[in-house]
Amino acid sequence: MSTIKYTKDHEWIRVDGDVGTVGITDYAQEQLGDVVFVDLPDVGKTITKGGDAAVVESVKAASEIYAPADGEVVETNEALVGEPGLVNSDPAGKGWFLKLKLSDPSQLDALMDEDGYKEFVEGLS
Repeated sequence: MSTIKYTKDHEWIRVDGDVGTVGITDYAQEQLGDVVFVDLPDVGKTITKGGDAAVVESVKAASEIYAPADGEVVETNEALVGEPGLVNSDPAGKGWFLKLKLSDPSQLDALMDEDGYKEFVEGLS
């Protein structure tokens, strides 16, 4: 069974075993507007919690996607290269950015669950 956790920077990570799939939340894609370009990391790259994991460019701005945990990139969503709008149309599904082999799964304990994230977003408005 997979578990989904959320960051205060509006990334989500869906964990299955020791691999986490990373994307941005619906709230984040709404704030960005129409996504026109995604820069994905190289497979094999080691990323650090809170460090840059990817870049997304929209009609409004370019934004960093931060790593929710330490790990090694084991797969990227190449579909986003040709169809970056997937981030807008399906941010929690086909619009994922990368898969990360987690170095320290206990880092996820500090992240929010779905209810905590909803409460966090409600507090932003």
